[in-house]
Formats: sequence, C-alpha cells, structure tokens
Amino acid sequence: MEMTKNDLKNKLTSPEEAVKLVHDHDRVFIGFVSNITPGLSDALWERRHELNDITIISGLLLRPTRLYTEPAENQPFKMLSLFLGPFERTAMKIGRPSAFTSLHLSQVDDWFHNIGKVSVVFISASMPDENGNVSFGVSGGSVYRFLLDTADRIILELNPNMPYVYGQDNIFNINDADAIVMSDKAIPEMAEGEPDEITEKISNQIVPLIPDGATIQLGIGGLSSAIGSKLTDKNDLGIFSEMLCPSMVKLMKNGNVTNKYKGFMDGKSVYAFAAGDKAMYDFMDHNENIYNAYFSFANDPRMIMKNKKMISINTAMAINLYGETAADAIGYHQYSAIGGQLDYVRGAQWSEGGKSIIAMDSSYIKNGKRYSKINFTFPEGTPISTPRSDIEYVATEYGCIDLKHLTMADRVRAMISLAHPDFRDELTEKARHVDLI
Repeated sequence: MEMTKNDLKNKLTSPEEAVKLVHDHDRVFIGFVSNITPGLSDALWERRHELNDITIISGLLLRPTRLYTEPAENQPFKMLSLFLGPFERTAMKIGRPSAFTSLHLSQVDDWFHNIGKVSVVFISASMPDENGNVSFGVSGGSVYRFLLDTADRIILELNPNMPYVYGQDNIFNINDADAIVMSDKAIPEMAEGEPDEITEKISNQIVPLIPDGATIQLGIGGLSSAIGSKLTDKNDLGIFSEMLCPSMVKLMKNGNVTNKYKGFMDGKSVYAFAAGDKAMYDFMDHNENIYNAYFSFANDPRMIMKNKKMISINTAMAINLYGETAADAIGYHQYSAIGGQLDYVRGAQWSEGGKSIIAMDSSYIKNGKRYSKINFTFPEGTPISTPRSDIEYVATEYGCIDLKHLTMADRVRAMISLAHPDFRDELTEKARHVDLI
C-alpha cells in the first residue's frame, strides 16, 4: 500500500507540539550513539518549568543535548544511562541528577522489557519509502523495537540525512507513530583516530592471529584503524560485531570482506550500532550487505560462536597480573560501560577456530609522569570487566600472549613481560612478596 502525502502531513507537527505528549513522571528514551533526536530533546528541555519527575534514558550520545549539558536548578530531568559517553559524564560532572545501570549489551533488550520500561520513545529515523516505512537508521535497530513493545507514545524525528539501513525488524511505518517531526541535522560522527607508534606496534602483534576467512569484531579508535590498514592482504573476511566502524567499511569497499565463509548469516556484515564518518553512513544507505541487529542478537555469545574463526578484539583501561580487565571504570570513577566485552570474549572462544584478544598500551603519561596500565592490584572499588577465568590473549606493544590455562604463576610472569620495562622489577617484587611467583 503506497503512502499518500496526507499520511505524513496528518502526523507532522513541530517539536514543541510533539513533546507535549510527555507528562509528569514519564520515562523518556531520547537516543543511543548516532541515533539521537536533537529537535525533540531540545524542545523537551524548554518544558523544564512545566514538568515534574522526568527520567531521561540514553547511552553514549554522540551529540550534546541541553538535557544533559545545561546547568539548571530545580529542573525535572534525571539522567539514566546504559553507557556513559562524554556528554553523560558532563551531566554527572555539573551535578545533574543522574544514574548509571551496568549490564552486558546482550541484556539490554531484556532490561527494557522487564525493568527499564519507557513511557515515551523519541526515534531518529530515515525518510519514509513509498509505503510509509522508515528505517531506524545506522544504530536504531539495536534497541528501538523493544522500546516500541512497551512505550505508550512514539514520536518520530525524520531526517533526510539518516541512511535507510536494513536489518532485524529495522522498519517502522509512520502510521504507527503518535507524532512526527522533521530534522535536517547531520548525523553525528565519531572520528576513528590516527594510530600512533605504540598502537602500530600493538596491531603488529595482533594481525598475525587473524587468518583468511576470519570473522572480525573491532571497536572505535586508533587501534581499529591500525589493524584495519594491515588486513588489506587478507581474503574473505567476515563481520559480526557489536560496532560497525570506518576501518571495517574500508575493508568492505576494498573487497577484503566478503562474508562468504562465516558459517552464519553468510553474505551479511552484522552489527548492533555504528559510529563513523559521513562516507561510512553513505555507504550504509540501502546497502543490502549490511544488517543492523538487536543487541540481544549481535551480542549474544550463542550467536557470536556460530561464526567460524571469530576474532574478537577489545581494549581495557587496565589489566592486573591475573589478566583480569578493568574496561569501564577505575576505582569508584565510572568512565564508560562494559558494553559487549565479555559477550564477545566468550562468544569468540566458543567459536570454531576463534580467538579473544584484549589489547592496550602498557602505560600512559600524565603530567609528565609514566604510569603502568598493568597493575599489581586494581585501585579499591574497581569492577572487573573480564574475569581471569575468561581471559585469553592479551596484547601490548611488548608482545601478545595466550593466558588461557596457564598456571597463576606463569600467568603473572606473562603479564609482567607485557608491562613497560620501567615497571617490571616493581611488579616482580610485589608478586614475589605475596608468593604469586
């Protein structure tokens, strides 16, 4: 059934009118990563003197919203984040009422169904096709469908800049929306970053572990860029990943990614959310080889393991001598979220021929002083992201070692060998003092 102009016109309104659908005590989802709703979010901020007790739910927003960044007393908005990014951290820093929920991304859908039900969902979507169907765009397929199952009110923010992306139940008809607004904002981008000398050395440790026909999972940052640039001589790679990033798209364009031999969802690059540049978003538009999946699918270890030669590469903020990672918080300071790290650590190792790799610089410099990222013990309050019983490969610029099944003493020695030379003697002395070696 073709859409008529009246179908859209009858639902189209201004952001200021649309947010009048938000009432006291509502829980409002405003977006995730690159799928954000600037028009609706800013219009909701303007109602701060009219509303009471509004919970704003989001995660890793790539564009600031006044709901989080504007200092204000006696405003009704409380932030609840599933993944902290720079703007969520800003909200906490300026003292906005805020909360963080720690969960694996594979659990997000269950959380929205049973615990975090929303009243109102703001959806960033593409323009409709001839049948009135919009796509949830570059990242919306990861979570929107489960919000729609429980939300009372649905407001679309249509954007001609949002790519029409295919995927797992990634389509929505405009007739099912309670209101529709328009936006012409550019889709927020995330720079991948240029690899530095140390990152290049780390990538050199990892690339030999990636065979032809491997299925890869990468994240954002200089390490992904460095690894991607070194995979251009590999053949028939596949993608099954929590995140789709520019280095992966470059491999797709170059013909290194064919998805032929994954053994699961062959022919499709499967991911949950995407963050990159406009060139990447343009490539995703109406691309039938790209598949945006639920978090509960793309991050399910039971789905991940179905991909042959699954190679998962994640990072950490610190690693202790047991090989345990701290990936999202140090001490009592929450920096980001565990995301899908443990989901992919386990799924990759369960895969036929798969490997899990945790990579990081061995040290960092702050105020002119060098500090080790390989710790004897973590600071008090630091949560463990990947436990020692799950860790496999660990890579720094000084090597890459498979810790799986090593004795604790051998594991400690291995971790010390991966540390910056300035700290090896100190770590050895501390380990001996408590009879670890």
